[in-house]
Amino acid sequence: MKFQQCTLSNGLTLIAETNPAVYSVAAGFFVRTGSRDETSEVSGVSHFLEHMAFKGDDKFSADDINRVFDEIGAKYNASTSEEVTMYYAAVLPEYLERALDLLSSLMQPSLRREDFDMEKNVILEEISMYEDQPSFTCYDHIMATHFAGHPLGQSILGSHASITALTADQMQAYHRSRYHTGNITLAIAGNCCFEDAVALAEKYCSRIPQGQPSRLLPPVEAQRNSRLIVRESSLQQHIMEMGIGPDSRDELRFAAELLSVVIGDDSGSRLFWELVDPGHAEAADLSYSEYDGAGSWMSYLSCSPEQVAENLERFHKVFADVNTNGITADELEQARNKVASRVVLRGERPMGRLSSLGGNWMYRQDYRSISDDLKSVRSVTLDEIRKVLDQYPLAMTTTVGVGPLAEL
Repeated sequence: MKFQQCTLSNGLTLIAETNPAVYSVAAGFFVRTGSRDETSEVSGVSHFLEHMAFKGDDKFSADDINRVFDEIGAKYNASTSEEVTMYYAAVLPEYLERALDLLSSLMQPSLRREDFDMEKNVILEEISMYEDQPSFTCYDHIMATHFAGHPLGQSILGSHASITALTADQMQAYHRSRYHTGNITLAIAGNCCFEDAVALAEKYCSRIPQGQPSRLLPPVEAQRNSRLIVRESSLQQHIMEMGIGPDSRDELRFAAELLSVVIGDDSGSRLFWELVDPGHAEAADLSYSEYDGAGSWMSYLSCSPEQVAENLERFHKVFADVNTNGITADELEQARNKVASRVVLRGERPMGRLSSLGGNWMYRQDYRSISDDLKSVRSVTLDEIRKVLDQYPLAMTTTVGVGPLAEL
């Protein structure tokens, strides 16, 4: 694998990890925009824009985009998070040009009013669909509660009210403010020639306007808080808790990732053996998330309402023991092996490398090879685990529940 980068004539950054030994190539536009970059008046517009991008431009209609992607056998899609909107396609090397032609059109869609009005109904239906899922409702509310007053607390989908009130003019203004060369990175991974990739990018990305990056990074001031959303029809209670963790530029993020695997992986973790294997809960896990200027621990419990109190006590007992005594050398080694395997298995596909390539560049303007990641994972020590626990203990400040219970 070989990493190369350049800045195109319009200021767009192109990064590429070329590998002639693989049989496919993946390309993606990473846009540094998401729900945290919105105001309450346009809540949900980043995700709405992701949908609108596939409605086409002056060159491609919506039917054209989907038809041509299918004709070249592409695996393609898009996603929106709190911080990044990603548009991608994985294809055979001979179809990279056609894929880039299509993907570049998604960066400057026509945003026609008739498409906007029609797609608004699709977004409202999607919000209703997710609201029927207790785990999603729990996540949406715990982000809003834990990050209250902070941009990360804003919903990715928005609300029925915000989407209903959103206008096409507001969307167009938001698009102009975020979809420019200062906020977009084009990443390519797999079987391609870098010089050819540069030529194709110059050919198809020239319409992307220039601009400067911008994002507010206020500190997180999480206050102890809890919230229950009562759903008497739910057979299970869903509980999420959050606490402060290392941010995306903190070197302790590798130790935090391994610690979350030891404590809350979906198999072989402390929470698994304590709650899931004995049948106390359907799900019991702990995850670590890194954000731009922030980080968090998040635990998740799903069980019968009658077992919530005992299970939360089990959770907190595990956390208290780890905060005091740390983890064992054997647990750390097992976590290293799990994470290393995931890094390698994901990295064996250009699409997997694309996500890593673009993600590292979005957050740190940094290239990390598979070897770099493996070295970082393998080098985490018990002392670093102790350090992350001292600075970011498993002390949850926010609790949100969805289910039949009116109180915990």
